Amino acid sequence: MQYPPSASPVPHPDRGFQACLFDMDGTLLTSIESAERVWSRWLRGHGLDPVKILPTIHGVQTIETIKRLAIPGIDPVAEAAWIAREEMVDLDGVRAIDGARDFVASLPHDGWAIVTSATRALAEARLAAAGLVAPGLFITAEDIAAGKPAPDCYIEAARRLGKDVTQCLVFEDAPAGIQAGRAAGAPVVVITVTHQHPIDTEYPHIRDYRGLTTRHADGLIRLAAIG
Repeated sequence: MQYPPSASPVPHPDRGFQACLFDMDGTLLTSIESAERVWSRWLRGHGLDPVKILPTIHGVQTIETIKRLAIPGIDPVAEAAWIAREEMVDLDGVRAIDGARDFVASLPHDGWAIVTSATRALAEARLAAAGLVAPGLFITAEDIAAGKPAPDCYIEAARRLGKDVTQCLVFEDAPAGIQAGRAAGAPVVVITVTHQHPIDTEYPHIRDYRGLTTRHADGLIRLAAIG
């Protein structure tokens, strides 16, 4: 099953934005292979079935997933720290989404941010492994008490950039992140390259960033086709 074609190859073609706010994993880079290897080891160590649980781990803070599993007798903070350490050293297969490097290079330095549920150290390690330039602003797991699907992370990113979050474009791939963007009142673009199955969304979607760039005028960022 595949997504139906988007109405336009350029999402939100008639609108300008004050900034672009990006989720990281599954949106600017793919770290699925690494994350699922580490999580599979951890889940099996606790007698849990990775096949059932792995689809639920993406787009939310590690500690929130661990708490949701309600495993008796564990310390969620310590377990989350173990997973983070393992993910830091297991970076095989981490790579940029096609076209992402050139797309973010087309953005003004103060016109974008990464808003991720990963820790700062892990986010920086994965960006380096993927060959992506870090933005001027990172919002990571340490910055926000209520993670996605709560809108706090996107609201805070816009605030730190000095922008109106409802005038910022959110790039997301996971349901929790899409919900966070929606709850913040921001327009959203869904990146689908890592999806194994289509998700139900009202937002425009693109597979990756190939053929896409930005143009700047009147203090606004507009998405545009290359060429």
